[in-house]
Amino acid sequence: MKPFVVHDARFAARLIGHVNLEKLATGCRWAEGPAYFAAGRYLVWSDIPNDRIMRLDETDGSVSVFRQPSQNSNGNTTDRQGRLISCEHLTRRVTRTEHDGSITVLADAFEGKRFNSPNDVVVKSDDSVWFSDPTYGIDSDYEGLMATSEIGRSNVYRLDPATGALAAVITDRVQPNGLAFSPDERILYVADTGRSHIRDLPVTITAYQVNPDGRSLGASSTFATCTDGFFDGFRCDIHGNIWTSAGENVFCFAADGTHIGTIPIGEIVANVCFGGPRRNRLYICGQTSLYSIYLNTRAAV
Repeated sequence: MKPFVVHDARFAARLIGHVNLEKLATGCRWAEGPAYFAAGRYLVWSDIPNDRIMRLDETDGSVSVFRQPSQNSNGNTTDRQGRLISCEHLTRRVTRTEHDGSITVLADAFEGKRFNSPNDVVVKSDDSVWFSDPTYGIDSDYEGLMATSEIGRSNVYRLDPATGALAAVITDRVQPNGLAFSPDERILYVADTGRSHIRDLPVTITAYQVNPDGRSLGASSTFATCTDGFFDGFRCDIHGNIWTSAGENVFCFAADGTHIGTIPIGEIVANVCFGGPRRNRLYICGQTSLYSIYLNTRAAV
């Protein structure tokens, strides 16, 4: 079976015809939050219910446990200094792993109330940390610890790198989930998986205009609506395309919102990220397994 389904010629330009989808690791319960470390040529990802972060060494393909317990960590990313930023369900906080392995708590509450369960995270070029806070980690004891939301809603937040001030920049989503900036950082894309809680709610990615101050958001519009399962985590490439989880597939959307191509995976996909020395290898977290495929494009950042 071919690893790609082409819906638009623009997708064909992003493909390498003879590559295959590779399964690199398996045995997870819910794989999520891939993050690539270029200096060490390794990838980490979360296995949320198993309370661990896994590690793939890109130089020899070996897989090991990076951290256990992981506080039911979900989304991960790297900051501009090459440190790991993690969203932890169990502790309901966002942390940074320093170069010496120590852990710094970046944020664990908003206006005196504990977060729900930080889910996904991205670092902007000004070093600000933006993260989503749906309720999945407090909805049951499977991916965290069941509890009642103290905040009473699910927001997206911005953490100021200089002052540590926290602002709720998006408050109009039901369950904000994956998020990523466009290559020029003028748009913040946010997935809403609220259909898990509200029947028949459209599964969407919303595009928010970033205001000139770089700190706040302006007008929003629906960028894409999912036709298969849920959008969850996603990344942008240098051409402005969005590579996103969508049911048991990875969908690729052009910057104008056209669904230009599909990579069938065969199990529920949670998240993706770019890696490799040239940042042209798409790593894909399926429900139980880690996959990758090489593309004719690179990570936006």
